[in-house]
Amino acid sequence: MGRCRAAGGVAAVTVWLEVEGEKRRVELPAEIGGAMECSVDGRPVAVDVKVLQAGVLSLLIDGRQYRCVLDGDGVVIGGQRFGFEVADPRSLQGRHGGGGGTDGPRPVKAPMPGRVVRVVVAVGDAVEEGQGLIVIEAMKMQNELKSPKAGRVGKIAVSVGDAVGSGDVLIVVE
Repeated sequence: MGRCRAAGGVAAVTVWLEVEGEKRRVELPAEIGGAMECSVDGRPVAVDVKVLQAGVLSLLIDGRQYRCVLDGDGVVIGGQRFGFEVADPRSLQGRHGGGGGTDGPRPVKAPMPGRVVRVVVAVGDAVEEGQGLIVIEAMKMQNELKSPKAGRVGKIAVSVGDAVGSGDVLIVVE
């Protein structure tokens, strides 16, 4: 119930999208493409996805086709632009007093599958909360991931060019 499985049973990734001011829980397969069942706010949605080119998808939902173009400012569907923000629910727990705090090591995780294009820091560097640490690219969109707290870079688990999956630990700030 509420789990998203691609044809073939690939496990889901849960993300929170903020679309036009409303937070939505969206469950997507780790790999996008082909026939899949997803869920939006717990409601199952059958989607057939074809990647036309990097950043451009063709979505078939309930017999209707949608062209979806992702860019740095949002997503364009049917000529209409929608703003969105992808947030890792685990990071939301830390922001709302769910025990995240600033004590102890804090991992910086990939919010979506992609490729590492730049590592801005080195192990041992002092960083401030909100400072850019690493840049990953997914579907021609570059996302700079920031430090969750002030501290020192304790570990860098990836290198430029590495493919990363959603939830993979990229850097640890101590």
